[in-house]
Amino acid sequence: QLQLVESGGGLVQAGGSLRLSCAASTSIFLISNMGWYRQAPGKQRELVAAITSGGSTAYADSVKGRFTISRDNTKNTMYLQMNSLKPEDTAVYYCNAQRTFPRYDYWGQGTQVTVSS
Repeated sequence: QLQLVESGGGLVQAGGSLRLSCAASTSIFLISNMGWYRQAPGKQRELVAAITSGGSTAYADSVKGRFTISRDNTKNTMYLQMNSLKPEDTAVYYCNAQRTFPRYDYWGQGTQVTVSS
């Protein structure tokens, strides 16, 4: 079992920055493909950014150039640096850990990010 705990959300003005953290409870983190998802009210959950166990990254077009995903395997922690925030970035942000083999898919409880205009 892997527990994920997000932190770092909050209220920020447009143009500001936030850094989200996702702390994993075990070293399963090391072999996990990690991702940040978000869900705005009335919308489906969407992938924001992902980072593989080997460090390869991918981003949604809407956040490219503004958000940076990273991981610190010595701390079992993943990060999302969010710059130039826009009101449309307002959502609950979730941390995800998954792997195809062995198969697992874990979620954190989410952290609220609110960007005011």
